[in-house]
This record gives sequence, structure tokens and C-alpha cells, in this order.
Amino acid sequence: MRRWLAAFAGGAALTLALAGCGTPAGVDRDLIDDWPAPVAAQQFVPEAGVCHHSSQQVGFLSGYNPMACAEEHRVETMHVGTLTGPGAERSTPPKLGSVGMRAAQAACDTEVTKAVGADWRSGRLGLTVVLPSPQAWAGGARWYRCDVTEIASIDDTAVAPRTGSLRGALAGAAPPAYRCFDPKLIKEEIDEMVPVSCTAKHHAEFVGVWKAPDISYDEFNRTIKRTHRACQTVIAKYAKVPDNAQLEFRAGTIYYQPYEDEWKNGNRGVQCFLWISDRALTRSMKNAGTKGLPVT
Repeated sequence: MRRWLAAFAGGAALTLALAGCGTPAGVDRDLIDDWPAPVAAQQFVPEAGVCHHSSQQVGFLSGYNPMACAEEHRVETMHVGTLTGPGAERSTPPKLGSVGMRAAQAACDTEVTKAVGADWRSGRLGLTVVLPSPQAWAGGARWYRCDVTEIASIDDTAVAPRTGSLRGALAGAAPPAYRCFDPKLIKEEIDEMVPVSCTAKHHAEFVGVWKAPDISYDEFNRTIKRTHRACQTVIAKYAKVPDNAQLEFRAGTIYYQPYEDEWKNGNRGVQCFLWISDRALTRSMKNAGTKGLPVT
């Protein structure tokens, strides 16, 4: 009878074969009800809350070697999400500036900001969105990874090894947060923003992140006056001074903008700094009021 099971191709054929045979004790006539249901194929999805020796631009499974964040590492996966909607319907992974990449970037911005305790652009952090390989995407993978690194400085994005998670890294007095700086100028251009203690002599201070409108990168670069004016508003809120025409006589502005590729992916976070050129500061201007930032 077993060869009939192996050769079974249709219900009628099996019924005829069983009709001429008795049923042994303890065996029912339903030969398939005791078979386990086939297990659905499981698509690989990376873990959140793990770290890595090196960064990945594409999430190839062959390069996936997670480790505990207590060990020396360079990258931490803060969040793993799933792409849905138009960005998930294409036949290949989302490309630079696409709807899918912008959706993943926006989600990572939100999740990483929550995890580190402040806008991730307000400190020495880098954020990379990692997508599945083309082969994994073709097989149905729709995950995205939010990978975070600690960078050397606002002017140097080199990543050094570290130990410990970056969760909460920008909360309170955490070292990676941007605070006070002494800018080094060459003629009228900022050559380097040198971080210093706010109690040491300095001429600049980080005041916050301005979210620029959804315009082209070229248009953004053509409208620098708008950006400086927007950073003035951030200064006014930070220092608790009136946001009016006198503000430009209280402090100047310095800003850092995203790289073009970041811009295309939806990063509109502009890092704003107040700048005092005619005198040195020896305290933070946070909540300093008009006495701390007088009209000069």
C-alpha cells in the first residue's frame, strides 16, 4: 500500500486502491490528516539592538556578523523596520532619492532620535539606512536597518571603534552632544569648528536643528539668506531673546547643511550655531536672555 501513497496523484485513484483492502487496527482511512503542515519559508530579517565591526551600505547576508555592543565595534543597529506602500512594490531595492529610500530615511530619523534622546544631528552621530541586497529583495525581503555611528567631529565623519550602546547618547550632559566651539576662519570661511568647554573662551555655540523645506538642493544653496534667517529664529528660542530685527545685532549665524545625497534621501536637518565675532564668551547662551546676548 505504501507505493500507492508515493504514487498518489488524485483522490479517485486512492479511493479505488483502498476499496479492496481492509483497514488495520488503529489506522484510520484518512492517510494525510496526520501529516504536519509544511512550514512557510522564513525570510531573513536583521536584529535591532546589536552592533557590528564595520558598516554596510547593502545588507548582504554574507557580511552580517552582529555582536554585543559591550564589545568593541563601529556600528550600532538602532532600529529595523519594514517598508510598505509604493517603495516596497518595485522589483529592485529603492535607489537614492526614491520614494522608498525617503520613507526609510524618515522612519530612521524618527526612531534614532527617540533612541539617542535628541535629534541625532545635534551631536557627533552618523546615520546610515541599510537595505537588503538585490537578491534578498527579489526573494521578498522588505526590511531596512537604521545604523548609527559615532563620528570624530562635525568636520570629520571618520568612525572610530567604541564600546557601549549609543542609546541616550545625546541626553543631558552626554559627551557626543554639540555644545560650544571656537571657529577657525580662513578669510571669511569657516575652516574648522573646534569644540571647547562652554566655560572656556569661545565664539560659537550649537543652538539646534532647523528642518528646511522640501526643495531641491540647488534651490537651497541659492537661498542662503533664508537659512541664516531660520537659524536666527532657532537662536532666539534657544537664548530666550526677541526674534525681531535687532537679533542680527545680538549674534551672527553659522550653519552646516546635509550632503547632497542625504538631501535627496530626505534629510532636511540644518545644524544651527550662534556666532559672536567681537567678543569671547565664557558661558552657554542657553536661556541667557537679552543681558547675555545684548544688542551691540
